[in-house]
Amino acid sequence: MIPIVRADTAPADALFARQLARRGAHNEAVRHSVEGIVAEVRVGGWEAVRRFSLQFDGQEPYEVSSEQRAEAAARCDPAVRDALRRAAARIRDYQMRLLTHSQEWECPGGGRAGVLVRGMARVGLYVPGGTAAYPSSVLMNAVPATVAGVGELIMVTPPGAFLSPAVLAAADIAGVHRVFAVGGAQAIAALALGASPIPQVDKIVGPGNAFVAEAKRQLYGQVDIDMVAGPSEVLVMADDSAPASYVAADLLSQAEHDELAASVLVTVSEKLAQEVASELARQVALLPRGHIARASLSQYGAVVVCESWRQGARIVNRIAPEHLEIMTENPRGLLPLIQNAGAVFLGLYSPEPLGDYIAGPSHVLPTSGTARFQSPLSCESFLKKTSLIEYGPSHLEPLARDIEALAQNEGLQAHATSVTMRFTP
Repeated sequence: MIPIVRADTAPADALFARQLARRGAHNEAVRHSVEGIVAEVRVGGWEAVRRFSLQFDGQEPYEVSSEQRAEAAARCDPAVRDALRRAAARIRDYQMRLLTHSQEWECPGGGRAGVLVRGMARVGLYVPGGTAAYPSSVLMNAVPATVAGVGELIMVTPPGAFLSPAVLAAADIAGVHRVFAVGGAQAIAALALGASPIPQVDKIVGPGNAFVAEAKRQLYGQVDIDMVAGPSEVLVMADDSAPASYVAADLLSQAEHDELAASVLVTVSEKLAQEVASELARQVALLPRGHIARASLSQYGAVVVCESWRQGARIVNRIAPEHLEIMTENPRGLLPLIQNAGAVFLGLYSPEPLGDYIAGPSHVLPTSGTARFQSPLSCESFLKKTSLIEYGPSHLEPLARDIEALAQNEGLQAHATSVTMRFTP
């Protein structure tokens, strides 16, 4: 079900080629369809949003009233609601520790510089509906935004029967201000462009299907986005100190997400490689979504046997996984070798689902190799920073000749004059 390959061989290279192809997959039909939706919402506003909502969801879009939100949230399983509250508290604590603030300082030679740090005015949060409704994602997106001081948080989610009591309970716990029952690319277009009663936002975050992801891609630049997320992925580094059952369960925790999800084990132990392959076959038969996990493992999963951990670390850094678990006798000893990963989970008792739900860091992580240059979502993602400069005459004058020389070198005489005229009789 899952191939076992040796590092630096043709089968391993073929695995990486499949990973790259999966990352670069792009559906032209989806692109074309979303272009049409965005163009019509740009011109037609709410009426276009309404038409697409009726076409795709069979429902009128509407704002969910506070009474409707309260009634739906009250139907949430109390155990789930309590777990959401505890998770929100841990996420908030983690994000508060990351929060940066405005500051100023004296420059060498005089004058002041600094940075003004402010939360964005308005942010949009997309939440999928139906079987893909994840209240944990509401917390992981909304709590960092509220910690950052975002002025207004607007949530959109598919209408009618798609509305999830747990999602609405999470929205209340996280501090979402308004909720609109509208989904799909038309919801993203409404947030990005403004379609009254949905106001235009400064940033859009949250997961969605291919149409939602494509709409975010097309509208980036008119509005900021968190990322264009790809399929989920986990890479586990493990040695003989790790039980094969733990490793297999953690690989399956990603494989059950999506047939395009990637689950990879990197190990220096041939024995563990064989045990994990057997354990995967046993555990996948017990999963309700076993057919999805089986397809994921056969297409994009692999067990890679390495000669050394340095070789294994090169593979990790090449893949740049969304989630990296290190289950070895000395997990911290491998940490200096790792350059590229969205989140690192150390030890036998730090499984990836801990990060998905309650550890504190946002589970919105860079996928598809983008951990090479992108960071996890955090309160910092919702902050705007404005540079601050304040000089007096005695501070500017000693720098005037340097400014003049640089400006004239670039052929920008007015730049030079704007400084020198202040000190010319």
